[in-house]
Amino acid sequence: MSNILIIDDEKAIRKTLSEILSYEGYKMDEAGDGEEGLKKFKEKDYDVILCDIKMPKIDGIEFLEKAKESNPDIPIIMISGHGTIETAVEAVKKGAYDYISKPPDLNRLLITIRNAMDKTSLVAEAKVLKRRVSKVQDMVGASTPIQKIKETIEKVAPTDARILVTGENGVGKELVARWVHEKSNRASGPLIEVNCAAIPSELIESELFGHEKGSFTSAVKQRIGKFEQANGGTLFLDEIGDMSLNAQAKVLRALQEGKITRVGGDKDINVDVRVIAATNKDLLREVEEKSFRLDLYHRLSVIIIHVPSLNERKDDIPLLVDKFLADICADYGIAKKTIEEEAIRALEKHNWTGNIRELRNVVERLIILSGKSISKDDVESYVLPKK
Repeated sequence: MSNILIIDDEKAIRKTLSEILSYEGYKMDEAGDGEEGLKKFKEKDYDVILCDIKMPKIDGIEFLEKAKESNPDIPIIMISGHGTIETAVEAVKKGAYDYISKPPDLNRLLITIRNAMDKTSLVAEAKVLKRRVSKVQDMVGASTPIQKIKETIEKVAPTDARILVTGENGVGKELVARWVHEKSNRASGPLIEVNCAAIPSELIESELFGHEKGSFTSAVKQRIGKFEQANGGTLFLDEIGDMSLNAQAKVLRALQEGKITRVGGDKDINVDVRVIAATNKDLLREVEEKSFRLDLYHRLSVIIIHVPSLNERKDDIPLLVDKFLADICADYGIAKKTIEEEAIRALEKHNWTGNIRELRNVVERLIILSGKSISKDDVESYVLPKK
């Protein structure tokens, strides 16, 4: 149900509009002046606001300016019985969705409200789509480890040097790979990602190198592998420590010779691919345990970029929380929520075993369960473990 706030110092106008719009299925709130309206606006999310211009304490134009500073996408329809053309033009220039004279034509008012809500939905959807199709997310952080990673990326991205990205699960290793690709000379080419841990060992070779029709029981047609798909671009091998030894040998050959052979085929295929690998394992220990090839490790680790855990870069938590608040609220089509300083301090004291991924989930939880402002009590209730 859509929420509408009516701000008008005339009680009869508020009552009439509230009854009509409630009958149309809207949920209504009322405010008798601009100051009360601004308070309610800050406490609750509204889909549309109907606002009088001539009011005590804070007039409609001042309310409009303050509301637009907080949430520029909220549609505000100005209603006045004392207005002129100049007043209407001023209101629209300052961001009002529309201007309606009193007494309002109810049919026009209902159509205007419906159109305003449609516009709000379209703006929210456009923002979500724009973020989803953007090539790469920002690498948020001002801590020393993150600055060092950014400097390393700037140096190595323009080269074709292979890179091994290390770090715990959820720290953002894939984001490093995307930034390297974005800043490389291969940015116009494809970035193909393979999660080696998610593919069964018996299928990994077909996934990477492709297969010919009839090469095994379920091979009903030819398949192009990830190496060929990434030709001219970048191949990101995530969790490479989980790759089988047999597949490792073939990846080593592809890196050494720039050639692959499809499963069931006998033809060499030349590939021009930059490989970036990532792992949450200690690959040298895996080498000692005979589960990872030392020669492949040396091929992959021309440049090693270690991404620190969130517990090692807690100074970045305020920036990350602000970024997640903006992104998630935009996805939900609501005004960006604020968070109190004490709530940030409480988050900084938390032990982040799930790293950035856990922090994003926590922020989403707080957005859903908290009011317009996230407090320390919210963090203690919804994030911190009960003792």
